Amino acid sequence: MIWINFIMIVLITFVLIAAVRIILRKAFNIEKMKKETFSYNHINGLHKKIDWAIRIITAIVLIICLYLITYQSFSINISLIALIITSGTAYAIRAFFEWRYTENPKHSIITASEMFIVVLTLFTIIQFDLLVT
Repeated sequence: MIWINFIMIVLITFVLIAAVRIILRKAFNIEKMKKETFSYNHINGLHKKIDWAIRIITAIVLIICLYLITYQSFSINISLIALIITSGTAYAIRAFFEWRYTENPKHSIITASEMFIVVLTLFTIIQFDLLVT
C-alpha cells in the first residue's frame, strides 16, 4: 500500500508541476529554457560549486536520517523534513541564480513555483502521514 501511495504522490506532483509550468509560461511570456535530460544545468561556476555542496550535504543528511530511522526507530518524517530543508535550499539558490545571472530572469518564477509545489507536497505527506503503513 505504501508503494501505491508513493507512486500516486509522485505522479500527481509531476503533473501539477507540468501544468503550473505551462500556465506560468503563457501568463508571463516565458520562453522555454533548453535543458538536456539528466544534466545539471548550472548557471555559472559559483552556482555549480554551491549546488554540489548542497548535494553532498543532502547525501550526508539523508544517510544520517536513514541510520536514525533504521537503528534508532525514528519516524520517516525526519527524512521528509530534511528533504524539505535541502530541496527548498537547492531550489531557492537556483531561482536566485536564474534571477540574477541569466539573460531571462523570468525563469526564476518557474523555479520558485516548482520549489513551492515540492515543499507543499512534502508538508502534505508529513501532515497526513501518507507514507506510513
